[in-house]
Amino acid sequence: MTSVEQPADVRLESVVKRFDDVVAVDGISVEIPRGSFFALLGPSGCGKTTTLRMIGGFEEPTEGRIFLGDRDVVGLPPYKRDVNTVFQSYALFPHMTIEENVAFGLERRGVPKGERHGRVAEMLELVGLGGFGKRKPRQLSGGQQQRVALARALVNQPRVLLLDEPLGALDLKLRKQMQLELKRIQHEVGLTFVHVTHDQEEAMTMADRIAVMNRGRIEQLGPPQELYERPATAFVAGFLGVSNLLPGTVEGPDAIRLESGELVRADVGGRTGRVAAGVRPEKITLGPGGGENELTGTVSESAYIGVATQIVVRTPAGVVQVFAQNVGTGGHMPTPGTAVTLTWAPEATFVVDRNGASAGDDSEEEDT
Repeated sequence: MTSVEQPADVRLESVVKRFDDVVAVDGISVEIPRGSFFALLGPSGCGKTTTLRMIGGFEEPTEGRIFLGDRDVVGLPPYKRDVNTVFQSYALFPHMTIEENVAFGLERRGVPKGERHGRVAEMLELVGLGGFGKRKPRQLSGGQQQRVALARALVNQPRVLLLDEPLGALDLKLRKQMQLELKRIQHEVGLTFVHVTHDQEEAMTMADRIAVMNRGRIEQLGPPQELYERPATAFVAGFLGVSNLLPGTVEGPDAIRLESGELVRADVGGRTGRVAAGVRPEKITLGPGGGENELTGTVSESAYIGVATQIVVRTPAGVVQVFAQNVGTGGHMPTPGTAVTLTWAPEATFVVDRNGASAGDDSEEEDT
């Protein structure tokens, strides 16, 4: 629970959003603490964008309540909510200079010219665009224009900054650079950022807490490391990186008997019956010495991907992916057809129920 001294900046209570007969958001309750970088993560159609739009006032919930601080904002238009939104499309005014774009909201609120000038200069420095104020948007790159949009939103000092896939239009290298920049800026200004993305690596890079959404509900909420190391469902395990899920049955508080007969040691977390034992590809060792869990199999494919070699192994328990780190130069990796033994530690194993969504169950509908 959030402490009295640090109330939640955003609080959703049993929020539902229906579009005709489609339930886009299905009873979400969540608290976003003050000063946090919070991500709503999930595939297209999971409800993450609709949730963000309800916080911003662009959509109204069918049921439930939304608070900014202690204020219930349901029914208030966007301009009466203490939030600003940065969209994937920068929506800059092309005829205005960068300074004028950033100052636009301050001018409309009647902030004196001297104060406006100082706050705009400070924001442009913060986003790494000091000295660019007299230029027009067309003279800037896509990444620079996104920084201007960010400065324009931050200069108003909102309680909450909403980020709707803000890096989606950037190329991969610039996107990764901006992820770190956004994280730095959020730490410096100390505002609450709520970020919507379908990119798990982006969410894990920036956010201190992530809500993984699926079919209008939150499947799991927590810090990135917890979600990755201990996913609560098969969907979360598959959406946050690559997972090997081996079907079996609980045989005790620390054991799972795989359908192929092997015994896997793991903390089953009180589960009984049919489960899946999960292990991440980078946790598996080729050969003995990786831990007491062991599978034998045959290499079917391998691909050199720079920092690691991705190896696909066919085992009696199913197909297993392994990421073997390329720590040396010219190291030998097994070729297709080679018999191998895979080992990993019990503490590297997580356990999920087998009645969850499959790892590859991504909707193709338009994002909501």
